[in-house]
Amino acid sequence: YQWRHTKETQLSKFNQTEIEAMLGSYTKVLFVRDPFHRLITTFLQGMGINPSFSSFVEDGLGSGIRNASVDWKPLVSLCLPCLVQYDYVVMFGFHRQELSHLLRRAGLSVDSLLPKFTDTQVLWTYRWLSEQMFSELSAQQKKKLSHFYRWDLSAFPFSSSYLSD
Repeated sequence: YQWRHTKETQLSKFNQTEIEAMLGSYTKVLFVRDPFHRLITTFLQGMGINPSFSSFVEDGLGSGIRNASVDWKPLVSLCLPCLVQYDYVVMFGFHRQELSHLLRRAGLSVDSLLPKFTDTQVLWTYRWLSEQMFSELSAQQKKKLSHFYRWDLSAFPFSSSYLSD
C-alpha cells in the first residue's frame, strides 16, 4: 500500500480503503483523561495569559467547539471512538496497571520498559485542584462546561469528574 511510504499522519488525508487497511493492521490504544483535568493542566501551563481560571474558561467557551484549541477540544472530536475500534482505552491515573497489561500482551518485559508512575499522588493532586478551581466557576460556567464535554462524559467512565451531573 502507498500509505506505508508516506509521511502523512492524519487519517483524513487517506482514502477509505487505505484507512481501513491501516486501522486493521495496528493495535489501537487511546489514552483518555478527565476533560476538567485537561483544562486545569492547560490553564496551569499558560499561567499569566488569563488572570483567573474562571476567565480562562470563559475565553475558551467563547471560542466554540470548532475554533477551540486541541487542548480544549472534546476527546470524542479528536479521536473518533465511535468510528475507530480501539483495542485498548487507557484511563489517566491507571497507567501502571494498564501499560503493564499492554506490554505483557505484546510479549515485552514489563519491568525493563515501564518508568516509575506516581498515579496515586497525581490523582490526589488533581482531586484537590479540581475542587479549588471548580469553586471559582459560576453555575452557568459549570453548566456550559458540562454541555461542552457531554460526549466525552458519555463515552468514557469519568464518573468522578466535576463535570458529571
